[in-house]
Amino acid sequence: MLRRLTWADVDSLVELDGDPEVMRFLTNGKPTPRETVVEVLPRLLGEYDSGFGRWAAIEGGVFVGWLGLRAGGELGYRLRRAVWGRGLATEGSRGVVAYAFGELGVPRVWGQTMAVNVASRRVLAKAGLRYVRTFHEVFDDPIDGTEFGEVEYAVTRDEWRSGLRGQSWGVCGGGVEQVGADGVVQADGVEGVGG
Repeated sequence: MLRRLTWADVDSLVELDGDPEVMRFLTNGKPTPRETVVEVLPRLLGEYDSGFGRWAAIEGGVFVGWLGLRAGGELGYRLRRAVWGRGLATEGSRGVVAYAFGELGVPRVWGQTMAVNVASRRVLAKAGLRYVRTFHEVFDDPIDGTEFGEVEYAVTRDEWRSGLRGQSWGVCGGGVEQVGADGVVQADGVEGVGG
């Protein structure tokens, strides 16, 4: 179940962002300080007025993370390690994509992650997005794997409606990437299956 975030979620958000494995590909495992969560939350709550936002993922009455859609169609998610590998990110992301196209009428939904974050790439592919490109950003404090770049996945409203979602072939770096229906990712010599 997804619901709007509230001020009552501050402790859960701090706990989520305090797990080094959850934050591994975002901050190299550094936790988000409580003060930052409290500072950012009003902006997140204000996004609901436009139809966008981050929604708390609830399983069995317990906060297990969030899924979100930013203006511009960017899909995002962050879940507790305890629920990784159970399909919740994929299921929730599919729901957010359907909402983006069906309710908001956005023309394109996209997401990005580090090229080495195989689990997140698998979620994006299984949610119906296809590989678009690999690109490199410059960071002041790069984390392990930054040298392989970031990857972008996307699906347009027309592709989604016609059932082309999830077909993912593309050229990345110097190699060919394929994300099959089983979620196996092969790209530039990196192969793996995410959870």
